[in-house]
Amino acid sequence: MNVERKVRAFAGSIILISLAIGVPQSPIFISSYFLWVTVFVGANLLQSSFTGFCPLESILKR
Repeated sequence: MNVERKVRAFAGSIILISLAIGVPQSPIFISSYFLWVTVFVGANLLQSSFTGFCPLESILKR
């Protein structure tokens, strides 16, 4: 598995987990503030598509 696939898998997992614990209709709801994690990860993915810079990719390449 290359670095790009790891980044995609990690981002997708974080988005799904934060939605599961941030949506009030979810059986494992904790707080709606976890939806901000979803916003952050989505914004990071969007900016990395334009700039080519991804902090997690930099960490995983080391």
